[in-house]
Amino acid sequence: MITFVNRFMLTGEPEEFEKAFDETAAFLREQPGLIRYTLSRQLDDPASYVNIALWESADALRAALAHPDFGNHAKAMRGLAESQGAIFAPRLSFESPGSA
Repeated sequence: MITFVNRFMLTGEPEEFEKAFDETAAFLREQPGLIRYTLSRQLDDPASYVNIALWESADALRAALAHPDFGNHAKAMRGLAESQGAIFAPRLSFESPGSA
């Protein structure tokens, strides 16, 4: 399992970005290997977002991003934000009992 962290700095309106993100995420939810994701907005900087996604493997993520239809889905989102993403491998983790 890998973690994909993508930070977004908005150049457009938050509501439009969230809608575009959701539309792109709908496409990604159909791709093999996506486990879950969370889009979060920074509390003290409403133009800053981070997406944290868990994928079965880096190859699964790369295949989804290389899919011929991905660019069309991500086009609106790219017009509303600049992003910087990276793939991480887990090293340490903690989950509180009862948090499931």
